[in-house]
Parts: sequence; structure tokens; C-alpha cells
Amino acid sequence: MEQGRAREAYGTAAPATVPAVVRVPEQTRGEQVRGEQARGEHTHSEPPAPRAVVQRHSVRGQILEALRAALVDGRLVPGQVYSAPALGARFGVSATPVREAMQQLAIEGAVEVVPNRGFRVSERGPRELAELAEVRALIEVPVMLRLARTVPPGAWCALRPLAEATVAAAAVGDRAGYAESDRAFHGAVLALCGNEQLVQVADDLHRRSQWPLESNPITRRADLLADAAEHTALLDALIAQDLAVVQSLVREHFTGVEG
Repeated sequence: MEQGRAREAYGTAAPATVPAVVRVPEQTRGEQVRGEQARGEHTHSEPPAPRAVVQRHSVRGQILEALRAALVDGRLVPGQVYSAPALGARFGVSATPVREAMQQLAIEGAVEVVPNRGFRVSERGPRELAELAEVRALIEVPVMLRLARTVPPGAWCALRPLAEATVAAAAVGDRAGYAESDRAFHGAVLALCGNEQLVQVADDLHRRSQWPLESNPITRRADLLADAAEHTALLDALIAQDLAVVQSLVREHFTGVEG
């Protein structure tokens, strides 16, 4: 029933995070320069303006973020196949930036290429989610416990708005917004260790853990609220430098499949 409603919602409207119409110029810069030279309009050696390239990247980025949000909140249904032209029509763009965004999602493991048809949303089971949680715990728990002993309370206080953002998103059932604020909070905590590679790896694992299961595509609001409450409780313990509570909360935070 839930999957049916998600499929219907996504089939009738484009995600709100993407402009209704975004047009991307298809002409390459080389073609534009050759045309200007033929008309005598580009005779100096000034560097070419990268307007078209910037626009292409901007649109692709918007589409990628919208598709990621659709994955999290169930508008892209596990097991379903979506074509780039059809999605592009709903976004008001050509198929090219959609296809590029989908190819990035394929690299991340969110979708798989179906030749001559499009992209199928990956189907995942509880075991894969549990494995991701285990790997995340192996990376994040030791780092958080080390930071709890070395980072001053003032640095933790600066993260309060990020923890509160997860609570606000959970309170209104904004699953896509919660996913972003959740990763932002964890990323800011880990960034205090100064290891950029660790932060990047942890963020990739975190993003993968947020994709819905085939059997339960929509995360319950109650689960979001419980997860967000753990963020604020953890931050309170870190500010108070209560290491025993920090250790308990951090380990408990990773026993589930969310957060």
C-alpha cells in the first residue's frame, strides 16, 4: 500500500526541490567559439566564459539532490525502473543531466543500469542495512569517544543548531530534510578529528544507510524523532563531558539502522 502511494505521488509531480523548468544549453563551448570565429565575433585571445559548463553542472547537481531526496522519501520505489527521458520531462530538463545524475547514483549503488530501459532502484534487505550500521559503528564510535576526551565544550555547543535541525525535520516528518540534517550533524562531529578522508568515507556509508528497504520504503516519523532525540542527548553529554553517558549513547545510536 505504501509503495503504491509513493509510486503514484512520484509519477504525477516533480520533486519540489527542483525548479519547474530548467533548460540546459546543449551547444558545447567549442562549437560556440567556432561559430563566433566564423562570424568574426571572437578574434581576441580572451579566455572563454564558462557559462554553459557552469549551468550544466548546476542543473545536474540540482537533479542529483532531488533524486537523492526521492530515494529517501520513497518517491523512487525499490525495484522500479525509471527512464531518464521520462524523469527529465517531469523536471522540465533534457534527459542528459538526469542520465548523468543517475549514473552517479549507480556509482554510489543506489540504482543499477538497465540497458535500453533506464535505471532500476536497488532493492536492499535488512542484512545489508545491518552491515552498513556495523561498518559505520567501527569507524565512528572510536572517533567520537576520542573526541569526547579531547574537544572542549565550546566546540560542541557550536553544533547545537545542527542537532536541533534534525529534531525540526523529524517533527514534521520531512524524511529528505532529516536525511540531510542527520548527515550534516554526523559530518560536523567527525570533522573535529581533522581527517578529511575519514569524513568522506563515513558520509558515503551514512548516505547508503538512508536508502529505504524494499519491504519498508518509508521511515516512520516516530523513528526519526527517536533518532533525533539521541543527537541532542549525545550533544548534551559531550558538552557536560560525561564520558560514561557519551559511550552509552554512541553505542546505542548505532544499534539501529537509522542515524
